[in-house]
Amino acid sequence: MEPSAFYTMKGYELAADTQITTAMEDYLEMICRLDAEKAGPIRIRALSQQLHVKPSSASKMVSNLREKGLVTAEKYGEIHLTDSGRAFGQYLLYRHDLLHQFLCFLNHSQNELEQVEKIEHFVDEKTVRSIQAFLGGLTQESRA
Repeated sequence: MEPSAFYTMKGYELAADTQITTAMEDYLEMICRLDAEKAGPIRIRALSQQLHVKPSSASKMVSNLREKGLVTAEKYGEIHLTDSGRAFGQYLLYRHDLLHQFLCFLNHSQNELEQVEKIEHFVDEKTVRSIQAFLGGLTQESRA
């Protein structure tokens, strides 16, 4: 893609070499969040409740994640992260938390969850690292 060319959002999505869709990212992120809570086994019902979707939708998405090698799951069984699923999911959680921190700073607020959910899938890793460096610089300045 030419750097100066304009495309529709769909055009950018099609041109991107992404491993999973934005919806799959949401599910993997929530599976990682539930896994980190260690509140028991992760099941479709809990996942669907957390994401406010039908269990059939959650089941289909878990199947897609399983096909990508990010989770293991049997029908009506527990959902487990694979090593690659855990690594990718931890990055998704990190990106989410960093963007939340950044937007709260920018907007002088305590909660920017909706904004983060709307934009997190469209911020590349280079931008995430730049935000991290920016926020780190602010922290160092405030200590000086």
